[in-house]
Amino acid sequence: MQRYDQRVRAFVEVRGGAADWELAGERFAAHGWPVRDSAPAGEGPLGDAVEARPDSRVYEIEVRLPGIAKGADLGAARRVAKALRAARVEGYVRRADVLHRDRERLPYWRAVDTSARPRPATSSFSRRLYSARIVRGRMDRGTVVHAEAQQALRLARAGQGAQTSLTAVRGLQSGSRGPEGRLSVEREERSLGVILLWTLITASALPSVLPESGFARGVWLSVLVAGIAGTFRAATLLLSWRGALVAGLSTGISGLASVGSVSMGLVSGTQVVLTAMAVLTGTGLWLLVRQWRSGEWLTWVVPLVVTLSLSALVAAGWVLPMLYAAGFGLTPADIDLSPMWKAIAAVKVILLLSPLLVLPAWWGVARHRHHFYAVPGNAISFLARLPMAILTVGGTAILVLATAGDAITRTTEAAEQGTDPPPFFGVQPDWTCVEPVVPAAGIPGEGPPLDPARPYPSFGVAGGNAVLWDAEAEEPVKVPASKVRLVPAEGADQVCRAG
Repeated sequence: MQRYDQRVRAFVEVRGGAADWELAGERFAAHGWPVRDSAPAGEGPLGDAVEARPDSRVYEIEVRLPGIAKGADLGAARRVAKALRAARVEGYVRRADVLHRDRERLPYWRAVDTSARPRPATSSFSRRLYSARIVRGRMDRGTVVHAEAQQALRLARAGQGAQTSLTAVRGLQSGSRGPEGRLSVEREERSLGVILLWTLITASALPSVLPESGFARGVWLSVLVAGIAGTFRAATLLLSWRGALVAGLSTGISGLASVGSVSMGLVSGTQVVLTAMAVLTGTGLWLLVRQWRSGEWLTWVVPLVVTLSLSALVAAGWVLPMLYAAGFGLTPADIDLSPMWKAIAAVKVILLLSPLLVLPAWWGVARHRHHFYAVPGNAISFLARLPMAILTVGGTAILVLATAGDAITRTTEAAEQGTDPPPFFGVQPDWTCVEPVVPAAGIPGEGPPLDPARPYPSFGVAGGNAVLWDAEAEEPVKVPASKVRLVPAEGADQVCRAG
């Protein structure tokens, strides 16, 4: 059964006669939309607002769908229209009403015993002492009621008999609003979520404003201003004037935390932004996943995710090493990697592929907000997803290639300058002297001729060959490991023995 957040009452006119009416009822039941009533066209709740036709009937159904209340009426109408089109039934959603059944967050009260209430003639100290005992719960009767103030007193006194006049109530929530100013539960939770969202955006943008300059600073400054304004607006709508204090406090604390972490070197500004993006992406994915039916999880989602995760983890371990080796004219077989480094490289690739999750995350937000292009099965949704998918995949591929390309550039520059090449996921090209154990002229190999007098950056031994890099020729050198002796060199300037 699919989880739902909203209930929408829809009046659907179905044409085509009894067979089509029966088919439409089956489609409604298959989607979990109960039929509340039905009547011939021209009768029922809509009356003559619908043209009377002998082959037409109006169904009153309750559409249940996930997402926010705003736009749920149009979202429900589109879902019903799509379901009827899929069944090849002529039908029209003539009217859709969101059923607002959101309860108020009423205050809680405790019933208290007033038998020990001091008389008015007693001292003010006694009255204050009695009030303190009530506040501390010393006079509670062990009863809680949930209602407005007047109804709370009546509920607390109901069925008390002789104790009715000696029963009063005390509020557990100070400063509670009246019925006209109290927010519904859904709106209150949504406002809290909006406050957290804008606070997160503000905190992630603040460390990036000062280090940047020019256009980049203007962009981050705009994001910062939008975050602060959004936080104050959402907090003010939720808590009136007290919301401004809450917004200022939350913005200040989160801003100090992010800026302080960057200033102390605990994290970088990029890591703060990436963390915020990860939180937003995770939220979008959760909104998408919660709309799936339980049958989808059991039949194909869980097996697919497990299979793809295992296969992707194994295959991803070779992606970065393969690209790195290709940059030196080598193959993965020329680089000997331990399983541990393959696993670490796989995790790195998966992290680089994380931008691919932005698309489904955005889709989850769009469906939660009932955007027109996110209706399941809509042709427009495919046209919207296609360019976004191309851009996301292209951007992710650029990140993966750039990671390997940067490592290749740093290694080749180090070889040309004679400095120590940096490691790359277990591949450590160390300066090595290659001492032949047989005459150098008789050593077979691939690449430029071997010069035993100078050191080479060595990638190690793989497949029975010593794999080297000739910085002068900018080509790899492969010689049989059984015909040479590899001796670590102190640096590129060392003169090696010729054997």
